[in-house]
Amino acid sequence: MRFLLSFLLVSLAAAATIRSPNASPHDGSRVYRVKAGRQVAAVHKRLDGIASDYWDQAHGNLDVVIPRDKIEVFETLGLSTRLLHADLGESIAKESVVKRKTWKRQANDTNDPWFDSYHPYDDHVEWWRELQGSFANQSNWTTSGTSYEGREIFGVHLWGAGGPGKPAVLYHGTVHAREWIVAPTVEYVAQQLIHGYKSGNNITQAFLNNYDFYIFPFVNPDGFVYSQTNERLWRKNRQPPPANAVNQTCFGRDINRNWETAWDADPRGASPNPCSQTYKGVVPRDAPENVGLDNLVRKIRDAQGIKLFIDWHSYSQLILSPFGYKETLYPPELGKWTKAAALMSEAIRAESTNATTFTFGPSGAVLYPTTGSSVDHIYTVGRAEFAYTIELPDYGDFGFVLPPERIRPTVEEQWVGQQVLLSILDEEFFDGEGPAILTL
Repeated sequence: MRFLLSFLLVSLAAAATIRSPNASPHDGSRVYRVKAGRQVAAVHKRLDGIASDYWDQAHGNLDVVIPRDKIEVFETLGLSTRLLHADLGESIAKESVVKRKTWKRQANDTNDPWFDSYHPYDDHVEWWRELQGSFANQSNWTTSGTSYEGREIFGVHLWGAGGPGKPAVLYHGTVHAREWIVAPTVEYVAQQLIHGYKSGNNITQAFLNNYDFYIFPFVNPDGFVYSQTNERLWRKNRQPPPANAVNQTCFGRDINRNWETAWDADPRGASPNPCSQTYKGVVPRDAPENVGLDNLVRKIRDAQGIKLFIDWHSYSQLILSPFGYKETLYPPELGKWTKAAALMSEAIRAESTNATTFTFGPSGAVLYPTTGSSVDHIYTVGRAEFAYTIELPDYGDFGFVLPPERIRPTVEEQWVGQQVLLSILDEEFFDGEGPAILTL
């Protein structure tokens, strides 16, 4: 997944906008979906010098950004395409309106206006402080360390009756900076956990009574801030290139290619080039964000065990399990992972007003090879019993620039899916002896 852009904060009487002081470099650019089939590499080659950005999708599709001065040349290629954004700059401007006067959380109300727009990073931090404070006796503010630029990689630890120390559910969000829909999704799930527990919902209380939740909404805070102030579709962290790099202007490591497990297992899974969107670093864990997160994973593993790990991303509507680094390597847990993912997908589709459909299966087989990824590492080293990467909506009408009106349906669908998943984590369910699936 690969894109780039620009934004700046502008205050208005009733709203604010996050955008650049100058015209967006993507004004007039178009985004196309190219049907490449099995010729993805060949299509990539044909697009060299034409597309300013592109990213691979499932089912042999490529989504590409074409600058306005290259559109005519692109259209002469005769590729099978579908137009996603007629003017990417205009789409970004519409996405960037922030309803500043109504953002504060309204007593865990499910109609909270926070979920009607995107928000600046500092507002997100304040929102989380307020949420944690509303559940202060059964939560704490936690951290896995600091980012390259010194921002706290904060999280909230939630627990139920009997205090902390039960098997952990670990959520990571905003690994890739441009994936703005991830933060409100993780926020909505956390809000509903707390609201349900406090209001006496038996099912939600059971979740928190059975598991500790460690929720990290911004594991790449530097990149996220940069996406709001400089380049909207920035992906990586903001770490400088190695001292011996030929091009010293290419910043950032992909912190979802920097984990230790299978870091160098397949040359297709990540890049050694600092200018690449999937730059894996010089060695595993040479991004400070990964060091802190990995240390925390090992600490939780040893202290209480990890029942479930989810790394939230966008987009493509996928529920992906290990392994990502080898298409034909399948863990022994694949059967129960697939069954759980199928039930999640079915529940989301049934409850969704958009009939949102998620494809599921092993990451390397369903999508493409990925090395040094969190889901493989936290399954193998962290010994997580369930491990998924969830790629949020949409499938390909908007991509990373998902309109604000799509925030609420997306977050509500994911809470439906999490209720199903958290209800079936018990081994007894997979033995056919457990309780019936949660009926929503």
